[in-house]
Amino acid sequence: MKLSVALAAYHGEAYIEAQIASILAQLGDSDELIVSDDDPGGETGAIVQRLAAADVRIRYLAGPGQGVVKNFEHALAHCTGDVIFLSDQDDVWLPGKVAAVTAAIAGGADLVLHDAKVTDADLQVIAPSYFAAHGCTRSFLRTLLRNTYVGCCMAFTRQVLTESTPFPGDIPMHDWWIALCALRRGRSVALLPEPLLLWRRHGDNVTGGRTPLTAKLRWRLTLLRALAKRQ
Repeated sequence: MKLSVALAAYHGEAYIEAQIASILAQLGDSDELIVSDDDPGGETGAIVQRLAAADVRIRYLAGPGQGVVKNFEHALAHCTGDVIFLSDQDDVWLPGKVAAVTAAIAGGADLVLHDAKVTDADLQVIAPSYFAAHGCTRSFLRTLLRNTYVGCCMAFTRQVLTESTPFPGDIPMHDWWIALCALRRGRSVALLPEPLLLWRRHGDNVTGGRTPLTAKLRWRLTLLRALAKRQ
């Protein structure tokens, strides 16, 4: 089972080296880490390319420069593994993450969502369980109404990747879309209660901000239309 990690980077120089170290420690020799940098030429790119020169498992790509969804899609398009992990640039994978996720997939899961410890910028835990604070569900309707599938806690099979890409041009977030595609098709989803990630929230995160009600309604309509077309 070959593993691919799709990491979307953008001005990630403060934290990306620690994240990459935590990922590589759990990958095998034939696995790969695909880093798509949406602002190439800066310090983030220099860090990743230095690390790639020392480890052939890392592949650095210049991103499309069209935002986080397209940046993740670009990374995913270059993944060659049987199982794909999504990764942000500023978290830390906890020991046992890859083993727990791959065991769930070997047991029949098509998509895995695991719990995480929410931390501040210095990795001090501010919430010991993302699941406890936000819940998690295998229900398509409940996920459409309230997304709890955060990409940094997700992994899935190539079948799920094939069924959810290419992304429609106007979806609000990639992780939400991938989860809805899998749930809509009745794919097996495993919810792992173990916190397998330190999810760093530092004020400059691309995701996690407040959204106006009108935008929330528009997003859900957009997702439903896109799913109808994809089906």
